[in-house]
Amino acid sequence: MDTGFKLPLFVRTSIIFIGVLAFLAILYIAQHIIVPVVFAIIFAIVLHPVVIFFIHKKVNRVVAIVITLLLAFVVIAAFGVLIFSQSSRLSESWPILVTKFTLILNRTITWASGYFDINAQKIHEWITNTTHECININSATIGHTISTISGIVMMLFLVPVYIFMILYYEPLLLDFIHRLFGKNNLSRVDEIVTQIKNVIQRYLIGLVFEFVIVATLNSVVLIIFGIEYAVLLGIIGAIVNVIPYIGGFVAVALPMIVAFATKDTGWYAFYVMIFYIIIQFIDNHYIIPKIVASKVKINALFAIIVVLVGNALWGITGMFLSLPLLAIVKIIFDHIEPLKPWGFLLGDTMPPLIKIKPFLKNK
Repeated sequence: MDTGFKLPLFVRTSIIFIGVLAFLAILYIAQHIIVPVVFAIIFAIVLHPVVIFFIHKKVNRVVAIVITLLLAFVVIAAFGVLIFSQSSRLSESWPILVTKFTLILNRTITWASGYFDINAQKIHEWITNTTHECININSATIGHTISTISGIVMMLFLVPVYIFMILYYEPLLLDFIHRLFGKNNLSRVDEIVTQIKNVIQRYLIGLVFEFVIVATLNSVVLIIFGIEYAVLLGIIGAIVNVIPYIGGFVAVALPMIVAFATKDTGWYAFYVMIFYIIIQFIDNHYIIPKIVASKVKINALFAIIVVLVGNALWGITGMFLSLPLLAIVKIIFDHIEPLKPWGFLLGDTMPPLIKIKPFLKNK
């Protein structure tokens, strides 16, 4: 006779719900500790093949890790210098762009008010107030950006230390994982670890190639149309494009505003929008499936949800980390029997349409 005590469904649901909230609260409160560690783990996975390459060339393990970190630092530093130099130009001329954009918008509203019989005075007052707010917000935004950059600089000094330690103690960490789950689960643990490593490497390396291609296409289009700050806008568009399903809409907004503010006609903004849509189509249908695609597929619903949750927890950093972390969660779910339905729910495999029979049949 089964004498085991079983909790009611609503009690189990409440416990799970409270546990999820507590877990999210910990992620938010300890973000300054967790985020650098997560970044370090992901970058260590990506840089691991380079370290192995140097080790196979008879290079000492410590020296191999140091060389790999120096190469990565040179690439990131060169990219940072390019972004900073371009951003300084845009920051200096931001008030001028706001003024030009306001003048063009005023003319458009004056024309529309006469054509459609709309009271333009209130709209002009609102635009004037908004213009001052934009210029004031710009200085506040720059201060916030400087604060954010300082946090990033601190993380840039902290993350390499973590990466070095993770790469150096890799055998110890792997052996710990094997001992933690026991010899009976050794093959399954190895399979999970291997899949996680492959997915992270393919995803991030694919994102780098996608970023280069999209940034190049964006910049070329903007240069052809003579849009100012073409390289910076192209790079920014490629960066935000990495954010799935949301970045594409944000990527086109800034170059359209700059085109609208710096050109004599609004047709340039329209041309920029059309060509950006074409680039988005190429990216979504050819670049991502061929370059970024990995073994783990996340459906659009949960991808958007996890990006928004990542933004709420860790800001922009969370938006970038959300998909790799969700891919890792799905791999773990797919290899644990009770959690396989959840792994299936996160995936994009569409089952045949199930017809639900009505409760009451027509007599």
